[in-house]
Amino acid sequence: MDRMIADLRARASARDRLLASRLEVLVPMLMDRAGLDAWVLAAREYNEDPVLSTMLPATWLATARRRTILLFLRTPQGVRRMAVARYAVGEAFPSAWDPEQQPDQFRRLAELLEEADPARIGIDTSPVFPLADGLSASEHDALVAALPPVLAARLVSAEAAAIGWLETRLPEERDLLAGACRASHGYLRRALSAEVITAGTTTTAQVEWWLRDAVDADGLGSWFQPTCSVQRRGGEARESFAGKPAETVIEPGDLVHIDFGIVSDGYCTDQQQHAYILRPGETAAPAGLATALGTANRLQDLLVGGIARGGTGNEVLRRTLQAARAEGIDGLIYTHPIGLHGHAAGPTIGLWDNQVAVDGQGDYPVWPSTAYSIELQARVAIPEWDGQVVQLMLEEDAFHDGTACTFLDGRQAELWLI
Repeated sequence: MDRMIADLRARASARDRLLASRLEVLVPMLMDRAGLDAWVLAAREYNEDPVLSTMLPATWLATARRRTILLFLRTPQGVRRMAVARYAVGEAFPSAWDPEQQPDQFRRLAELLEEADPARIGIDTSPVFPLADGLSASEHDALVAALPPVLAARLVSAEAAAIGWLETRLPEERDLLAGACRASHGYLRRALSAEVITAGTTTTAQVEWWLRDAVDADGLGSWFQPTCSVQRRGGEARESFAGKPAETVIEPGDLVHIDFGIVSDGYCTDQQQHAYILRPGETAAPAGLATALGTANRLQDLLVGGIARGGTGNEVLRRTLQAARAEGIDGLIYTHPIGLHGHAAGPTIGLWDNQVAVDGQGDYPVWPSTAYSIELQARVAIPEWDGQVVQLMLEEDAFHDGTACTFLDGRQAELWLI
């Protein structure tokens, strides 16, 4: 018990040290990028701004405690941080409000802003990104009412700073993401093996719940329910992802697919892999299925190469699909950022039901030091299945360092055999 407590305490301390580094390194850079002279984050307990939640100490467990207002002010000496709150918010945000001197919390915020006289005051409002739209209507109204008109007129969206904060990773965070991916790959490899699947007996739902149970037993989290599905000779392709496939008994000759992710030390993963269930007498999967996986791997190569070239999410989507068509690949791209959230902050690169352009989120650019779930599918006719088209749906997490986009813990390059 003592060892478990010590380990949890050490992890909390490590998380706070990382938070201090992020605040010191990223916030000034992101405020410059967004052109902000001040940045205000305000939220009440149990209705937390998604950005504010990630700036709280580990012992606060992501809750805002009554009302918490975090204030960043640009000064000649750098960015000053403070909490306009009854409590100091860890060591990073000393309290700048004494209710005995000024009973009105928002009025105290107004005094600090009047003193600093910033030209542009960022607030977390965005019609495009939910993660950057964390200022509630009532908090917004209270803020505007407390400010003199000249300052209220200077309020602008902090969308660029908010998304940048959530998506940008320090070098040590890349290592944490890679470790989470290794752990997630371990669960996937076990799930797609005879340890979990017995042909003719095991159902797809049983595989899903085995994954949930294994992750929970190890003290890790899940951010979505895993999905296990099969494709088989004579079966139908999955045309829509709006609904979950029905529970099915896994049989010899099936191509088994899993979509799965975990939460480890606050970082999310999202991966998809396949296994083939050998028929009696078989020692390998049909050659057509192996070829199909190679085609999907090639589509992955084109996509990570497109991300490395930069541009907006829509530009990456267009370049990748053009390159795929030039090579005769029939595929779909539906890639999203990954990190502090599963469907995380940053550019959307296609949707399964939109392969042209995603308005708003697809117009956001790819920045360095960001991570993505390289999610896609290649549709390939399998000769051994009478020309039936199979969907090789792959997803692996990758990191873009500004020059290259590479997989954090490798990728599936051969079908697992059961």
